Amino acid sequence: MHKPVLTIFYQFNPWQTSIGGIQTVIRSFVKYSPSEFEVRLVGTGDDNSQPLGIWREAELAGKAIRFMPLCNVPNDSTRKFVPTSVRYTTALLRRNLASDFMHFHRLEPTLATLNWPGEKTLFVHNDIQKQIDSTANKNAILWGRIPAAYLALERRLVGQFAQILSCNTDSLQYYRQRYPKLGDRVSYIKNTVDTDIFYPLTLEQREQGRRILAQQMGLAEDTRFVLFAGRLHAQKDPVLLLESMAALNKPNAHLLIAGDGDLKDAIHSKIGALGLSKQVTMLGPVAQAELAQLLRICSVFVLTSAYEGLPVVVLEALACGTPVVTTRCGETPNLLCAHSGVVCQERTPTTIAHALLQVLLNSGDYPIETCIQSAEPYSARTVVGSVYRDMLSRWQQQNPLSNSQSSLKNFTEVAS
Repeated sequence: MHKPVLTIFYQFNPWQTSIGGIQTVIRSFVKYSPSEFEVRLVGTGDDNSQPLGIWREAELAGKAIRFMPLCNVPNDSTRKFVPTSVRYTTALLRRNLASDFMHFHRLEPTLATLNWPGEKTLFVHNDIQKQIDSTANKNAILWGRIPAAYLALERRLVGQFAQILSCNTDSLQYYRQRYPKLGDRVSYIKNTVDTDIFYPLTLEQREQGRRILAQQMGLAEDTRFVLFAGRLHAQKDPVLLLESMAALNKPNAHLLIAGDGDLKDAIHSKIGALGLSKQVTMLGPVAQAELAQLLRICSVFVLTSAYEGLPVVVLEALACGTPVVTTRCGETPNLLCAHSGVVCQERTPTTIAHALLQVLLNSGDYPIETCIQSAEPYSARTVVGSVYRDMLSRWQQQNPLSNSQSSLKNFTEVAS
């Protein structure tokens, strides 16, 4: 019997260490896909070992999928002369990969899909207005330099989507106000955290892990770790993060930077210029399991972003029992409470340093249990299962003969 087919489109190779919340969300949609669906992923390759534009059977997160690379991208963390989105979209223009359901995590590739049949969903992961704001963050994305072109493209493409799902309430309102005729297609969706991977230790285990890491790094036993994980990119403003560490001026506070990106060399230089070489360690790209272990033993996770959607890594930190210090952007301020983190009212080094100091000196005010409670509603198993359940219901309504063999009553929310 024909299964409904979901095809996910995004410019990454899921078997490589790829930095970004979108990649994590996609992996969750594969991992927690029910057996009632066939899942396909259209991504990128990283070398010439596999032919481009050819489906192959593969396994990801314990699930059988079909995978097709459209172009080779050896390192998707750094900006290319020809943007990856352009290369990916160009390769897609020559094909028709329509299926029952199609999920898109960037707008540009949907230039190729205007005439494709099937239900299309656009996932919005950022505060769109701030992302394309022409008065600030011009180096964050190319569209920031030509916002009028982005808005024209958006007007051309947005009508093809049956659903626009945003994890950011500002973007939710943006789409509803800008496209009132599409208002009933625009909905809020929680970003997700995989609690099979991101879970806490006991307080004793946490302290033991922290001491072991300090010893391995040749640092004092009382070292407290501050962690940042993400792209070294203008959106995340890692320069502000370093300036905040300099303003903190606390010798036993050590910043770990997990990630890669265009600003890597600038960050290296800034560390030296600020005299922070003994208080900052750049880890480079970190695999998911290693990131989870770091989150479990660090004292605080920090974000100094200029704009955000709802960062998946914030949910991962909270699920590991780690409090968060963040600038006032995106959805993070809406999910933190007084005992799971601090929201900085100003994006200045002194304000962020004060927030970090507050958490480091008062760890008992940010208990592991409270942090976990903040992340619980965002469990990938629950959120992803709900999306698939709704998709299957719509598919069965359109294919009534399938009901006898594919019943909602027998829907498997998670096929392990």
